[in-house]
Amino acid sequence: MESQSRYSIVERLTRQKLDIMDAKNDLDLNIINKKQLLIDKTKELESWKKSYKLEMKKDKQEQEYDIERVANTIKTAETRKAEKEKLYDAQIIELDNALKAIQSISKDAPTADEQS
Repeated sequence: MESQSRYSIVERLTRQKLDIMDAKNDLDLNIINKKQLLIDKTKELESWKKSYKLEMKKDKQEQEYDIERVANTIKTAETRKAEKEKLYDAQIIELDNALKAIQSISKDAPTADEQS
């Protein structure tokens, strides 16, 4: 009976020791898990930074393209304006010449009083 009692005491103490060892291992696992979480989060941040940089670069390129497109539109508009101004100036000169010719004819033509 005494041996059974000692056996149960040894078993109980051994179980307690194993429970304590498991608890101690859990402490280590907790820290290991947190360290791994830190590593994972750091990798996520680096990945996000790369992705963000690529996205920013893409957005910047799109905005630069828009600026270039607007600048080209302005150049085209200025070229067309210069061409149209030349055309309008030529038309004004032709109209002025026509008006002068009519005035000249009107001066030289006898008036209604002179014809009678």
